[in-house]
Amino acid sequence: MVDVFRLTRIGLAVWSYLLWLLLRRLHLWPATLSPGRKASLTLQRLGTTFIKLGQSLSLRRDLLPDEYVSAFQELQDRVAPFSAAEAEREIAAAFGKPVDQVFSEFEREPMAAASVAQVHRARLPDGTEVIVKVRRPGIKAQVSRDMRLLRRVLRGALLLAWGLRRFRPLDIIHELETNLLKELDLRQEAHNIKRFVMAFSGSTTVYIPPAIEGLVAEAVLVQVMSGGHRVNHPAIHAAGPRLAEAFVDAYLHQFFVLGLFHADPHPGNLFIRDDGRICFHDFGLVGFLDRRTRRNLAAFMQAFVRQDGGWLLDAYLDLGVLAGDLDRPEFERGLEELLLDYAGRPLQEWSFGEVFLRIMHLGRGQNIRLPHHLLLLMRTFFIMESTVSSLDPEFNLQERLMQRAEEALRTMVQDHGWKASQARLKYEAAMTVEAVPRTLSRLARTLRNEGLDLGVGRRTLEELQRHVDRGTNRLALALVSLGLYIASSLLMQHAVGPRVADMPLFAIIGYGLALWFTVLLATGIIRSGRL
Repeated sequence: MVDVFRLTRIGLAVWSYLLWLLLRRLHLWPATLSPGRKASLTLQRLGTTFIKLGQSLSLRRDLLPDEYVSAFQELQDRVAPFSAAEAEREIAAAFGKPVDQVFSEFEREPMAAASVAQVHRARLPDGTEVIVKVRRPGIKAQVSRDMRLLRRVLRGALLLAWGLRRFRPLDIIHELETNLLKELDLRQEAHNIKRFVMAFSGSTTVYIPPAIEGLVAEAVLVQVMSGGHRVNHPAIHAAGPRLAEAFVDAYLHQFFVLGLFHADPHPGNLFIRDDGRICFHDFGLVGFLDRRTRRNLAAFMQAFVRQDGGWLLDAYLDLGVLAGDLDRPEFERGLEELLLDYAGRPLQEWSFGEVFLRIMHLGRGQNIRLPHHLLLLMRTFFIMESTVSSLDPEFNLQERLMQRAEEALRTMVQDHGWKASQARLKYEAAMTVEAVPRTLSRLARTLRNEGLDLGVGRRTLEELQRHVDRGTNRLALALVSLGLYIASSLLMQHAVGPRVADMPLFAIIGYGLALWFTVLLATGIIRSGRL
């Protein structure tokens, strides 16, 4: 059933903003507020769902003007906490028993409250100090309802405000709703925490407080309590250079090895423990980079530092930002101007976050759209650069990123890519060898049932025999070539025998023979005129 009151409120807010914007552009309304600030206030008045919507929109630098992005970044979701009784009901419902049976101590007064959840201190029966993150009651249903109503309002607005269509607002709302609902599931955050705990297990520079096994639910997350000085606290100033290096290395490991990165490393989520390790908090916002994206990101960084415009554009497009046709010459001219601008600056003043942003602005109107994981990556770069600068203003972040990007690219190509390709080669070869007897059996059955004519009645028996012989020879040659490729790949992996140019000699010979047989086979097929 439609909530008429809420629908009316959302509709009035959207239409009032559009009317205000029109009057302002016609100079019929005093320009006391910027459009971005007005939009931010409108979202704030609509409550939790729209505050989170605005915060998500602050990532959309590919679509929104900078003034809107800046205004939405300032949206605060600190709200009044909900009652301790409600929190205890949520905990009891999540774990099937009352709070006093789950914790030996539970502080009813929350230590922090936001629009999505609030956090309480507690102690487990074994004495472990923990934090209990409790999702705000009814927030998931509220988000789903508000998004459904917002789509109705936008469909009506699009009938009259045709200019909005180019932003594809309904698609954006769908994407934002999907990501927001994931963020509301604390089980996903617990899964993220577990992956980070495993990735940094034994680290001397990074600490991830683990979630408590058995005390994780969709609406409640219990995590080991850990604190320290905030990353921008004056007490850690002397350790700034060491911490900056540890912080950057932690992110390089996340970007290029783990493929999973903490996407919100602002000072409120970073603490320096007494043992000197950096403690990360709040894993609700996490970005994912598959191996191909990591490889393309490393290539992008190298192309930028080496001032290679063509390579830079190719690497940028390989990241998956193209949503249609591209005017490549015009885009390359813009890239050349960007590279010339950076060529006159010291490397220490370069910013990969700014480069992403400027290239994205070059692509406005040219079908350039950044996928969500790249928007998170760009946001993370900006926050990283700010955090590193506060820890050590002299730290050369770009040089460090460049060194590790080159190492990561070499490692991925030589190790991961080779091993993955070899595994697939083995699989495909095995499937081919297994399929050969079945294929020959079906051919024999056809010959037995339908005779040897098969539509070639004018051919003599000798011609048919030569035709079969040629086919059999080609099949045998193909199998021999395949076997040589596999054997040579195994020799290459295990480095058996003498070596030439740092490669196993027997593997080189095997590859040579396999390539020669492949050429013979291809030549014969081409001459026959039948593929």
